[in-house]
Amino acid sequence: MASLKIYRSGFAALVGRPNVGKSTLLNALVGKKLAIVSPRPQTTRQKIRGIWTTDKGQIIFIDTPGIHKPKHRLGHYMVGLAQSTLQEVDVVLFVIDATDPFRPGDAMVLERLQQVMTPVFLVVNKVDAVPKPNVLRVIDHYQKQRSFTEVVPVSARTGIQVEKLKRLLLDQMPEGPQYYPEEELTDQPEKFIISEIIREKVLQLTREEVPHSVMVEVEDMNLRQDNHVLYLRAVIYTERESQKGIIIGKSGAMLKQVGQLARRELEGLLESKVFLELWVKVKNDWRNESTWLKRFGFDEEQ
Repeated sequence: MASLKIYRSGFAALVGRPNVGKSTLLNALVGKKLAIVSPRPQTTRQKIRGIWTTDKGQIIFIDTPGIHKPKHRLGHYMVGLAQSTLQEVDVVLFVIDATDPFRPGDAMVLERLQQVMTPVFLVVNKVDAVPKPNVLRVIDHYQKQRSFTEVVPVSARTGIQVEKLKRLLLDQMPEGPQYYPEEELTDQPEKFIISEIIREKVLQLTREEVPHSVMVEVEDMNLRQDNHVLYLRAVIYTERESQKGIIIGKSGAMLKQVGQLARRELEGLLESKVFLELWVKVKNDWRNESTWLKRFGFDEEQ
């Protein structure tokens, strides 16, 4: 008698301090860019869901903001979001950076993980950048702090052991339904992904205090049937006039470059010609104003 096929499904959260490569790992696990990537810490501000589906099961990966010491209301929201996610998933991936020494931020995450009863994987990222003995020393240090269900060294950038990580995760998932259609890779609305890609280009091109103060809102999205062009109008918000000047640049050069880079990526993602209109506005101290945080999708009551 043939055994019944077990279908497994569940949720896995990626947590860790800022800038350890969680978003790059999410993109590698799903096989497509869903989360923006930047060397700037605290790039991820919302929960980004990526969906991986096989004939054996489905895993919904949740990329969370880096756990850090918050300095404004937005920071408190981000840390609270990451913390609450730990209680909602079937497996937690604690992502660390093999190239970086143990930091207070890592200790903070470990402390938060003490309350977690679900399986915790230690995922050692960026192993392609350091010798194997160094990786083993990093693993040994963390295993002295707590026990882990699995320890998986990976490189999100090159794909080293990413497939193995997915197989091990699927084994930990409970028997369950397929939550999303096979072809669906994320449940994020298009407007959110578009705004994040524009913000990513600002992060890539600006320095100092500008990146952390930037938010992007897509005000209009309209596919013109007469010429099959997707018309987008988006506003880049920042907190000071000086930052606005930096983003616009001399004779509008910086803003033009942001638009060109974003449009090129959006056309590939949306498989459509894109006309992108960008504006820059100032909203003083928006990261500390609950009305504006809610407008941008940061609901502090969630």
